[in-house]
Amino acid sequence: MGEITLTEMLEARERRARRQQALLREGGSALICFTMNIAGPVKNSELIRQGFRYGQRLLEEQLEDAGLPVLRSEVYWEDTGNEAFYLLEAAPEAVKGLMVEIEDGSPVGRLFDMDVLAPTGEKVDRSALGLPERRCLVCGGPAKACASRRVHPVEALQAKTRALLEGTFRQLPAELAAQLACRSLLYEVCTTPKPGLVDLENSGSHLDMDIFTFMASVPALEFYFKQCVEIGQETADLPPTETLRRLRWPGKRAERAMKRATGGVNTHKGAIFSMGILCGALGRLPRAAWGTPAAVLAMCREMAAGIAERELPAAAGRTAGERLYRQYGITGARGQAEAGFPAVGEVGLPMLRAGLAQGLSLHEAGRAVLLALITVSNDTNLAARGGRAVQLEVVEQLSALLRETPFPDRAVLTALDRSFIQAGLSPGGSADLLALTYFLHFLGEIGDNDQ
Repeated sequence: MGEITLTEMLEARERRARRQQALLREGGSALICFTMNIAGPVKNSELIRQGFRYGQRLLEEQLEDAGLPVLRSEVYWEDTGNEAFYLLEAAPEAVKGLMVEIEDGSPVGRLFDMDVLAPTGEKVDRSALGLPERRCLVCGGPAKACASRRVHPVEALQAKTRALLEGTFRQLPAELAAQLACRSLLYEVCTTPKPGLVDLENSGSHLDMDIFTFMASVPALEFYFKQCVEIGQETADLPPTETLRRLRWPGKRAERAMKRATGGVNTHKGAIFSMGILCGALGRLPRAAWGTPAAVLAMCREMAAGIAERELPAAAGRTAGERLYRQYGITGARGQAEAGFPAVGEVGLPMLRAGLAQGLSLHEAGRAVLLALITVSNDTNLAARGGRAVQLEVVEQLSALLRETPFPDRAVLTALDRSFIQAGLSPGGSADLLALTYFLHFLGEIGDNDQ
């Protein structure tokens, strides 16, 4: 967008006034005129339009929540700035109060101008509602005083505007992804029955945890998943492996937070690794790509390239996974990550979708997905508890079951749960992959505007 002259701005104000008058003549008792406070000669850009669309969404949701239907709306996208008008049948003072909530409710709201006009064309001022005047974008003082005296250079206002918009549109996707990651972990633990795993009915083969241990752990990890997305955003122009490297320290802090929340119990160590990689991948990708599993998993693969070869041969063999690698060459979670989680992309997600297409609930489909994941993931938890021979026997048993009945009923799953518990088996690695499957499913359900 080019620079706008003073003459063009004056003409734009006159057009806006004519549009306001025309709408007020149609009736209604309040008219909202939404524009943005943009300093300098450039009044529009892709970033500004993004901010304006976000403001529109907040405004329309506010009206919907208040039960105020819009009689008529008009939107104009122009070089001189974006404008939106909403004609309502409501008390102008009440509408102004709703608009002030948006303007004052978040940092980016300071860029919004949501004027409310009475049928006479007179603006409802904040002071009429006993509300304080708006604050300066730069110094936080009275905005009118700073503007009238031109206290701050245009460059400072532009820099602050850009920082607010860019910060908002980094933060919102990160918050959304973190919420969906936590939701996925909660859906995983609540999927019932799950052979040998904690669920709503029992603690499976685990004596040190139950459903409430998981409920305590998940909220403690939300900050971490948000941070993983932000790291992905910050390193998007660097090699993908650099994103993974920078996730390591936050991952260690997340493990500590998990253990504080659970009294030292390891509920989500595997998920911290796998879900953290997936969140980092989301940060590296444009928001529009989040609903494309192939793109997300391809980025995971690029981030984790060579991780098993780099880390497992030199590992000290302290963990069960490291010992299984030395004995059998099983690469576990690292191998899944460096391959782009094929168990999820090629088995878990297609099976979940197939179950939903047959009319099963997410919960019902998810139970069968877990069994399928056990058969393809080389689950190190299962092998560590029962030994390699038992793991292979379980894989053969479940593969035969799924060939005959792709979506076993609850009775079959309950019997499997009893047998796993009796043998002390727990497919925890497959449970992590089920959570990733749910996560990708949820990402596919949301639209680009759900931020």
